Amino acid sequence: MTSAVKLGHMDVALAEAEAAGARGEVPVGAVVVAPGGAVVARAGNRTRELKDPSAHAELLAIREAARRLGSERLTGHDLYVTLEPCPMCAALVSLARIRRLYYGAADAKGGGVEHGPRVFTHETCHHVPEIYPGLGEARASALLKAFFGERRNPPSSPSRGEDGTPQA
Repeated sequence: MTSAVKLGHMDVALAEAEAAGARGEVPVGAVVVAPGGAVVARAGNRTRELKDPSAHAELLAIREAARRLGSERLTGHDLYVTLEPCPMCAALVSLARIRRLYYGAADAKGGGVEHGPRVFTHETCHHVPEIYPGLGEARASALLKAFFGERRNPPSSPSRGEDGTPQA
């Protein structure tokens, strides 16, 4: 698979991340790709919408791919995700037998691949995918920084008078 095709798949994941951010979710997107290069499933975070702490983009995309393929194993399939998977999602990648994991931004605080518990380094890990970090990293990082920046520093609203009308 060429670099352009890999970037194209990451672009799909980034579009899912942008859509998640527009819904007020943390902007993370994921795409499951079949051995021939076709997108099998795609998803963005939906934890708030579904009121489900496990509704991470990776989990939703892998779940949908497994449903479509009629198998809990996604042998030969690749996962593109905009942020380093957390420990829960890294374990799911292993259980689903994902062939290759491509991710954009590293997550020093919540990651489970190259940070935190490093799920794939444990002897009890059932399957270790090939790991390719940093694909689309700049754009993925920018999405996350903008999302959290807006929440930390919301735009100030105009001051209002006693009657509630905006003041200059």
